[in-house]
Amino acid sequence: MKRKGLLALVALVVGGVGIAHATDYSNWYIAPRVGAVFPDSNRKTQESPLLGLGVGYWVNPNFAVDFEATHNNADFKDNSPRPGKQWESMGLDVAGRWMFSDWSGWRPYVMGGIGMLKHAAVSAGTPAPGTGGIGAGYTHGWGPMVTAGVGIQKALTDRVAFRGEVAYRYDRDTQSARFAGLEDHKQYGDALASIGLVISMGQPAPAPAAAPAPAPAPTCDQLDDDKDGVNNCDDKCPNTPAGTIVGPDGCPQKVVIDLRGVNFKFDRPKKGETDVSKVLKEPTEESMAILDQAVDTLKRYPQVRVEVDGYTDDKGKEDYNQALSERRAKIVYDYLVAHGIDASRLDGPKGFGESNPIDTNSTEEGRARNRRVELKVLDQGAPQQ
Repeated sequence: MKRKGLLALVALVVGGVGIAHATDYSNWYIAPRVGAVFPDSNRKTQESPLLGLGVGYWVNPNFAVDFEATHNNADFKDNSPRPGKQWESMGLDVAGRWMFSDWSGWRPYVMGGIGMLKHAAVSAGTPAPGTGGIGAGYTHGWGPMVTAGVGIQKALTDRVAFRGEVAYRYDRDTQSARFAGLEDHKQYGDALASIGLVISMGQPAPAPAAAPAPAPAPTCDQLDDDKDGVNNCDDKCPNTPAGTIVGPDGCPQKVVIDLRGVNFKFDRPKKGETDVSKVLKEPTEESMAILDQAVDTLKRYPQVRVEVDGYTDDKGKEDYNQALSERRAKIVYDYLVAHGIDASRLDGPKGFGESNPIDTNSTEEGRARNRRVELKVLDQGAPQQ
């Protein structure tokens, strides 16, 4: 009987390993084990081998539940009522095991279980007391059983772990004990010691993905706290108010739009002239390039407002020069608007006649420079620091 039971257990283990390759549920496992039963002295049986096979499930990383069948077949002691005969015990139970924290690869645990235990005399030719017949009057049955114990478990591979355990098994036998002449004893406590394996079914659960490494802290050349377009490393004026025009060092910078070089022909524009390129002093291409640079500057700094002012030399009557200066301011004003500068950003056009010369009116070259238009910056948006 012992040999047959061992062969059956091996077959179950081999079959369980096959199942482990076929299933997808890595929380399930099988747990074969072998060990020994040290019986209650009142059983009057010898120590015997223990065979067990369980199917378990990890409820969480620390708690597992096993559904287990056990078997042991003990000989009576020489001084028992039935010397030389065997006594078979079969158990079915549900046990919970609580695993503690890992300790150098080992996980100690406590266990407790509840189930049923069945005893039966299995030797052929064992007569019931007083009958003389083989098996006559034979009675047996299942009785309640509880177990409690401690153990330790260690992972051997990602799918297989070693398990060692010692436990106490209590059972109540009201049927089969009297067959063995043990009518006075109906409650028994046995000690169990076993070693075994925990074989995970299916592929092991994937390890949790490693948390991504924190991004490196940005350096000062990657930061622009005051959002002025100059990084913190180069910004010598931090905390500049939003919208302030700043230079390469991050400090407020006054915008100057210089139209020097844009000079007008003598007594131009006439009334009704609208094409600025026709009234500028030659070389006209250079003057037009300066006007286009002014347009670009105003577009680059949309918060800037300017005043458009026109001037003349001192040739001619003062009233005439006043009107001529206004026409010069107007033709530049219209050119800026026509090239995308909103009129709300332009103050004027204003004429100042022959006042405020920038050069002498005693030479032709000086008078040519005085025939001009200026863009005076009024507002740069945010206040400067």
